[in-house]
Amino acid sequence: MDIKGFSFSAVEAAVKKPGRLDLALIYSAVPAQVAAVFTTNAVKAAPVLLDEERVKRGVTRGLVVNSGNANACTGAPGMADARETTALVADGLGIGHEELLVSSTGVIGVPLPMERIRHAIPVLVSTLGQSSLADVAAAIMTTDTFPKLEARSGAAGGVPYTVAGVAKGAGMIMPNMATMLAFIVTDAAVEPALLQELFWDAADRSFNSITVDGDTSTNDTALLMANGAAGNPVITAGSEAAAGFGALLNEVLLELAKQIVRDGEGATKFVAITVRGAASDADAKKAAMAVANSSLVKTAFFGQDANWGRIFAAVGYSGARVEQLRAELFFDDVRMVKDGLFTGGDAEARGTEVLKKKEFTVTVDLHMGSGAATVYTSDLSYDYVKINADYRT
Repeated sequence: MDIKGFSFSAVEAAVKKPGRLDLALIYSAVPAQVAAVFTTNAVKAAPVLLDEERVKRGVTRGLVVNSGNANACTGAPGMADARETTALVADGLGIGHEELLVSSTGVIGVPLPMERIRHAIPVLVSTLGQSSLADVAAAIMTTDTFPKLEARSGAAGGVPYTVAGVAKGAGMIMPNMATMLAFIVTDAAVEPALLQELFWDAADRSFNSITVDGDTSTNDTALLMANGAAGNPVITAGSEAAAGFGALLNEVLLELAKQIVRDGEGATKFVAITVRGAASDADAKKAAMAVANSSLVKTAFFGQDANWGRIFAAVGYSGARVEQLRAELFFDDVRMVKDGLFTGGDAEARGTEVLKKKEFTVTVDLHMGSGAATVYTSDLSYDYVKINADYRT
């Protein structure tokens, strides 16, 4: 994959334990326009607080990121560590400290092992260009079972460009305009205001439409960097090129979001929850998220129990406008409920067969209007409890 003007590095710093890549660098040879969305959690990690300030400049040269330690709830020393990390890398690259962003993921409340990070940074900088974006994807994993990487190619004014991204996340996934971690790079030249607008829209359709366990992390960060190195005419709002770039960006983010759900901690199912016929799109999203976050619904998915009543209950308490006797419910194409009542017959057996599949769709039609939304979720298994019961050990 050729992303002009970007280079990558990934090394082992043994942040949490040795034996894996856990410190990575994404670097642009020229200043890149940057768009960002961050966690809405009131408890924010030091890297998030630092990045929120630095992205206001509108440009960046790149990002240094570690896994194994979130640098969250670490107070003033944590902020100092975040600043020192970017300063050491920036000095090695010969750029200003403010030109570099930083991100962390892992255990909360534990100071960064700065001696190990200081030792690894010279290697990180000196080997820049010897790693791939796939190596970065591997270096940012925590409880993930596989690296998450996606790319698309397009053209503007006859000039080809690439949009590529990596993400990490398997638990604490219910962001609001963000994800656990996602870093998108493109060599396309895009108008700054348009870049942010398209990124927010794409994040809302993807990272803001997934849930694994209903928890929002202290470190959720999604960044998009566009350096224009492809040499295309600048993509501007309202143009055909803007529509094309937006479509590719949506595809990359949605595929990354789906990979996060498929890798949900202990997950055995990937489920699309679609609510249609709602009074508004906002109502549809409320109802879909209520279903997707319900522990009772998610355990039923794991148990392959066609318990449509739990889904109806979640829709009912979601805050969306609902008239029970209008609603329908489907497992894939099996109608379980019509006019608010169980369809009976062989629906139970056929619905159970649907739930035995690894991937399926739950559709609720409220017959209240034209609002619609789709969110993506996983089941809740025994392994989810095992993974999170001893995460710090």
